[in-house]
Amino acid sequence: MSKKILIADDEQNIVISLEFLMKREGFDVLVATDGEEAVARIRKDCPDLVLLDVMMPKKSGFEVCQEIKADPALSAVRILMLTAKGRDTEVAKGLALGADAYMTKPFSTKELVEKVRSLLGA
Repeated sequence: MSKKILIADDEQNIVISLEFLMKREGFDVLVATDGEEAVARIRKDCPDLVLLDVMMPKKSGFEVCQEIKADPALSAVRILMLTAKGRDTEVAKGLALGADAYMTKPFSTKELVEKVRSLLGA
């Protein structure tokens, strides 16, 4: 059974490229375009991994991460935060809220695929 990945990002061009990349790697892909939709999709579909943008409408990636990690039923969901903000404080905040990993944009697709595979134990 292939792993499910939720792409939560409000930038359409990033969603399209990530969706293409993850499908090419054999993953089932779901998409959310804001923080509230991301939380709803995670609760409904329980993806194995969330590629979570920090800067999103309605709820930030930090808020989504905190909410998901605080729910024992969703504790197995892995979160990889993607952001244009790569400052150490941002990274530390994401990891402190429970993110499993952090990558700054722009990132190499090769690095992203390797990180996704390592997080999923694939």
